Amino acid sequence: MTQRIYVGNLPYSATEDEIRRLFEAHGEVVSCAIPTDRETGRPRGFGFVEMSNEDAANAIAALDGKDFDGRTLRVNEARPREDSRQGDGGFRR
Repeated sequence: MTQRIYVGNLPYSATEDEIRRLFEAHGEVVSCAIPTDRETGRPRGFGFVEMSNEDAANAIAALDGKDFDGRTLRVNEARPREDSRQGDGGFRR
């Protein structure tokens, strides 16, 4: 079973390869992704890593609060995305 991990407060210069290497020190990384802004194409300052449940727990414990390129990482279990769309098409009445 795998777990998705949220990695926040990433430097905008961080690459998926760098994040993958950081997490591989704590187990096998299944996937790694850094979302980009749709309009600018620039990284959004956070990412997601997928690892086995045991490896994920170890990585979260080891990396949360760790300094990475001058920024303090926030690392925790990823939560499902909340749907921000409203049933009325986004219009307020």
